[in-house]
Amino acid sequence: MQPSVAIIGAGWYGCHIGTSLRGLGFDVTVFEQHDRALHEASGNNQFRLHLGFHYPRHHATRIQSRDGFNRFIERYPRLSREVRSNIYAVPSEDSLIDFLTYRLIMTSSGIEFQETRSPDVPLAHIDGALLVGERVLLIETARRYFADRLGAALRLGCRAEHVVEEPGGVRVNGERFDVLVDATWGHFSRPLLPVIYEPTVLFYYELPADFPAVTLVDGPLCSVYPTETPGLYTLSSVPHTPLGQFATAAEARAARDAADTATLALKSAAMEAQIGKYLPGFRDAARPVGVQLAIKTKPIGRSDDRSCTVSRRGRVFSVMSGKIDTIFFAVERILAVLESGADLAES
Repeated sequence: MQPSVAIIGAGWYGCHIGTSLRGLGFDVTVFEQHDRALHEASGNNQFRLHLGFHYPRHHATRIQSRDGFNRFIERYPRLSREVRSNIYAVPSEDSLIDFLTYRLIMTSSGIEFQETRSPDVPLAHIDGALLVGERVLLIETARRYFADRLGAALRLGCRAEHVVEEPGGVRVNGERFDVLVDATWGHFSRPLLPVIYEPTVLFYYELPADFPAVTLVDGPLCSVYPTETPGLYTLSSVPHTPLGQFATAAEARAARDAADTATLALKSAAMEAQIGKYLPGFRDAARPVGVQLAIKTKPIGRSDDRSCTVSRRGRVFSVMSGKIDTIFFAVERILAVLESGADLAES
């Protein structure tokens, strides 16, 4: 008989782990405090299915993204779509890496691209640019998909308030399970690796439906990326998107919720000025239409590590990752432990 598994958090990882284990015959229950899946960071980001181009400074993240991208399309063919024109550009002055080195890293990583000298939109202060095949995630479609696949196993509006590990199992709100998976990115229990909590702001803009995705790499730069809604794009910036960095999730939530109109106006002006340096036509083409607030949990360090890790304390697994396309690594690591016959009472 397969172990019973409680999962806290119905983001991409909680939903994928839940459907994967359920498909293998596990008795799975997913606890989600909100009234829909993908409500927190999983539904508040740039909606980008990564291929690895964001991570020239971290090999493991790049390779996990490359491999996970293809597996994601195979497993979830209707949960993402192509981006007509997707440009990664390396600034001539502000990047931490030169274009030739960047291109060499991507070539050696086996990630397909096409170098372009005439992108679909005029760029300035650029040393070189690539056309890439990253995709945009379809969040509303994914919500419906996981709700259908998980059925009664997905308990929406059900916060995991009382969790107690006991001999032979874990109790969640008084209900006993063999193991627990914390897929909340440190919002329920503190991860084993050192992390910081970063409240963030992105801005939504209306742009022509054929406007390309433009990502500046690598370092404290910015990007414009489409959403699932035609003509609706997000603007993000490495230095301007964060609203601070905090030691606890509670402090980060308080900072996110306290962001006022004046703060957001300063942030949007700074982002528009930054993207305008490299994409001069942005301000004339774009119309601001909204704001997105979220919280990221990030490992401490300068290596730009966003690879997936799974740690365990007894019967409680904790999943951490910065990218959606590494979901497969997470479920395989959990399965490896469960199928090994390891003593779950030991860390």
